[in-house]
Amino acid sequence: MILGIDTSLGTAVAAITRDGEVLADEQSANPLGHAEVIGDLLRRATSAAPAPTHVAIGMGPGPFTGLRVGIATARVYALGRGVPVVPVPSHDGIALGILLADALIDVETPRFAVVTDARRREFAYSVYDGIDDDGLPVRVSDAALSPRDDLDGRLAELGAARVDATSVSAAMISLAAARALDAGRTLAGPEPLYLRSPDVVAAHAPKRVSG
Repeated sequence: MILGIDTSLGTAVAAITRDGEVLADEQSANPLGHAEVIGDLLRRATSAAPAPTHVAIGMGPGPFTGLRVGIATARVYALGRGVPVVPVPSHDGIALGILLADALIDVETPRFAVVTDARRREFAYSVYDGIDDDGLPVRVSDAALSPRDDLDGRLAELGAARVDATSVSAAMISLAAARALDAGRTLAGPEPLYLRSPDVVAAHAPKRVSG
């Protein structure tokens, strides 16, 4: 069983079997308040599936505060259970859901960009083109930031249809992790993909005052 956690947009926790059966899928659409809801969502998901073998973590792109809540929770839970973590780009989970939904109705998905609101009049986007033999989205452009007014022009240059997303399915994060594990692949590194550096940074050391 794979437990998935993502806090790049709202807060989502899910559990699936290794072959993709969804055992629990808990979500809060609120883009804030991750710390207030994640414990309850985790409790509900793990009550339905109490013995995970892996913990899949949505690594962003996302805001600093929200992402670190989910990633810290996932890493602490995995450490306590003695199971490995599997990092997954959050946009990969969104893309996988889009591709699987189109496949269900036998629709061919053209090249598209997953687009999420990065705030401050910017958007984050990643471009995908189909699904590969391992059942994973083919990412042709890693996540990048664009000013709001430039985005459509950039996507046109890349030949990608725009798909705006307001949530991430933790079940799709888990499924991407499961398929990556089966294929012996790594989808993301251990570092979160923050939209930008935190606004608050450590102060510099005080200057010496000579007499």
